[in-house]
Amino acid sequence: MSEPDSRLIGVEGVVAFTDLVGYTEYTALRGDAEALSLLAAQERIVNDTLPSDSRVVKELGDGLLLYFPDPGAAIAAGVLLLQRFEDAADQGELPLWIRMGMHWGRPTRRGEDLVGHDVNVAARIVDVAAPGELLCSNAAVDAAGVDLKGVEFVELGPVVMKGIPQPIELYRVE
Repeated sequence: MSEPDSRLIGVEGVVAFTDLVGYTEYTALRGDAEALSLLAAQERIVNDTLPSDSRVVKELGDGLLLYFPDPGAAIAAGVLLLQRFEDAADQGELPLWIRMGMHWGRPTRRGEDLVGHDVNVAARIVDVAAPGELLCSNAAVDAAGVDLKGVEFVELGPVVMKGIPQPIELYRVE
């Protein structure tokens, strides 16, 4: 029997997705050049905010797939990202809302990418989030613990999501 490919071993951590709400319409109305400047602003804000041990796994159009090994740092960074995006919107630099979804698990590495069920769950969570909102699965909240200063979790209850066999308990981070 051959050894498993070490690039495909699961790595425990938080998988997060971001989405710029209204980006498609913004691009249609304002053009590609302005849309690209939004993406550049997003990239700058995210790179300035992420903890050093986390990373942008990949860009997905106007969204990002992020990875954090520390669940507490992931949630704290998510809250800070929302605040920085809101500040950028107030200054006219980024006139769109962002939404985020996070899930703790063991995504599978495929080269530099992350794939698998836990990535799919995080992707579905961001779809449920409202503009300016960070939603976390119960797995992410449990992994982070309750010692996040200034952060409250509002239980939304179990949510049925497309393609996910069991409802996922979600929390809004405030």
